[in-house]
Amino acid sequence: MAVYTLPELPYDYAALEPVINPQIIELHHDKHHAAYVKGANDTLEQLAEARDKESWGAINGLEKNLAFHLSGHILHSIYWHNMTGDGGGEPLAADGVGDLADAIAESFGSFAGFRSQLTKAAATTQGSGWGVLAYEPVSGRLIVEQVYDHQGNVGQGSVPVLVFDAWEHAFYLQYKNQKVDFIEAMWRVVNWQDVARRYASARERANNLLLAP
Repeated sequence: MAVYTLPELPYDYAALEPVINPQIIELHHDKHHAAYVKGANDTLEQLAEARDKESWGAINGLEKNLAFHLSGHILHSIYWHNMTGDGGGEPLAADGVGDLADAIAESFGSFAGFRSQLTKAAATTQGSGWGVLAYEPVSGRLIVEQVYDHQGNVGQGSVPVLVFDAWEHAFYLQYKNQKVDFIEAMWRVVNWQDVARRYASARERANNLLLAP
C-alpha cells in the first residue's frame, strides 16, 4: 500500500498566469511531483525488502533516495499552496498577517532585506534546488536556507514556511535560462495567508520539535 499520495492542486492549471503558464503547472505537478511520490513509495518498498532479507549492501543509496524523493514531495506540497493568483506584495497587518510581517522585520531587519536574501538564495543555488524561508525553533526566528537537489544546507529542526522552486522544470519552458527573472516574478504570486498559517503552526509546535533548547 502506498504511503505517500500526490495532492491535488488547490487551483486550476491557468490560475497563476502570467507568472507561470498552464503547461508548466501541469507538467510540474502531474509529472515531476508525481515522480517524487512514486520514488518515495518505491524506496520504502525496497527498504522493506532489504530488512526482510537482511541485505544491506545498498543501504546508503536507498537512504539517500528516500531523502531525495521525500523532500521533493514535501517541498512541492508546500510550494503549490504557497502560491495564489491574487497574491504578491508584502505581508501587512491590515491583511491579517501582522505576526508574520513582524517576524520578518525582526529576523531580517526589513521586508526588503528578506526579499533580497531569499531571491539571491534561490537564484544562486548550484544546479537544481530551492530557496526556503524556514522557522528555526532553537532561536525562534525566521531564517533563509538553500536546498540542493532536495538535500543540504538546512537546519535540522527548521520548518519550511515559504519555498521557491529553482529547478529548471519549474520555469524553463517559459523563462528559458533566466532563473533570476523567474524568482523575481514569483513574488507576484506569494500567498501570504498560507505562509502566515505555516509560520503560526511552526511556532505552536516548536516545543515539540526538540527535547531541549
